[in-house]
Amino acid sequence: MAIPESVTTTLAFVVALGVLVFVHELGHFLTAKRLGVKVLRFSIGFGPIAWRRQPGETEYALSVIPLGGYVKMLGEDADGDEAVPEAERHRAFSAQGPMRRAAIIFAGPATNFVFAFVVYAFVFGLAGAPIPSNEPRIGGVSATTPAERAGLRTGDLVQSIDGKAIDSWEGLSKTVRASEGRTLHLVLERDGRRVEVDVTPEPHDLPSVDGSEVEHAYLIGIEPSRDWEPVGPLQGIVLAAGQTGGTAIAVLRGLVQMVTGHVSVKELGGPIAIAQAAGRQARNGVWSYLMMLALLSINLGVLNLMPVPALDGGHLALISVEGAIGRPLKPRALELAQQVGVLLLVSLMVFVFYNDIHRLVQG
Repeated sequence: MAIPESVTTTLAFVVALGVLVFVHELGHFLTAKRLGVKVLRFSIGFGPIAWRRQPGETEYALSVIPLGGYVKMLGEDADGDEAVPEAERHRAFSAQGPMRRAAIIFAGPATNFVFAFVVYAFVFGLAGAPIPSNEPRIGGVSATTPAERAGLRTGDLVQSIDGKAIDSWEGLSKTVRASEGRTLHLVLERDGRRVEVDVTPEPHDLPSVDGSEVEHAYLIGIEPSRDWEPVGPLQGIVLAAGQTGGTAIAVLRGLVQMVTGHVSVKELGGPIAIAQAAGRQARNGVWSYLMMLALLSINLGVLNLMPVPALDGGHLALISVEGAIGRPLKPRALELAQQVGVLLLVSLMVFVFYNDIHRLVQG
């Protein structure tokens, strides 16, 4: 009995989110413990607590809102209304020097990068490195795109477009991009059968590598299939390091291009888009799913380092200001910065949810 697609998508999303949040918060938790800071609670999720256990000084909890998590440390409240016993004041987060606090905060995003590197090394070492194939076979179909609406599927082999034989992925890509938005008639081979579909490419703005130029291209929302090329353990580690660093730079570049207007903010996706991607990669196999986990972990690490109050990068920025002026910031200033940060994050969440729902409606 086949597992329903909705069940696969839900499970893949829950597992991915749980793993990534756990990894991120584990970085904060282990570093705080290593530096002698008392951790009061380690929670996966926000809001009311659904499950809790406290085998020692730290309470471990699962909360009802699964979109994140947190590590609560003694003396972490900026406004000081949390009472810190005198005997434990040396274990309070607020009592630590700037460098020690920065290390605890930075450990979360850093652990996301380490996790991605380990996953890439594991996949490359066991399955090999995924090399894009030049065969005109569809390796993936993006959600709410012309390809999905037309009924294209992963594994379809494109044989011709408008009567013109297609024998390579390069030829397929050039034909779609040169369509100028007119409807294309595709002949496919699917599980040994001949299938014909019509698909209408949509315009997209594709920035150059350095973000200086924008190419207006017509796309249908497919990606090439991949061949897994065996590599040795050492080469797998080298490739994993390059993949982790290269992906982090690409994510950062994408954010910069959105800020500068080279990429539309409509491309941002939220939980629904992530769930769809998780389900799609889970159906493609365990290696594809693990590669997606690594990619999402890098995204989480980069985003958390953005200098926005309420994110790790915002906390690091405030610690840097404190170091520059030579004294702690006033509680009121910290509270205001946190409020601004929370407002920005809530606004961003509403916006990406809107993008997700808009794509679903368009689809």
